[in-house]
Amino acid sequence: MTIAHPNAPVDATWFTSSYSNGAGGECLACAITDSGVLIRDSKDAAGPVIAVSGRSWQSFANAQRRR
Repeated sequence: MTIAHPNAPVDATWFTSSYSNGAGGECLACAITDSGVLIRDSKDAAGPVIAVSGRSWQSFANAQRRR
């Protein structure tokens, strides 16, 4: 995992969960890139971005599905 705010692609397509209600709660925005996934606070588009590998993201997503 790395903090990638200076390296985040300007043209990244960010999305939020379909479970996000837009009411300003705790929500993350994600963008899929060639090298993995970028994650940021959905309310702070100019804030820090965390970059994780595709494999790490898949492990995280699979763990959430089992909950």
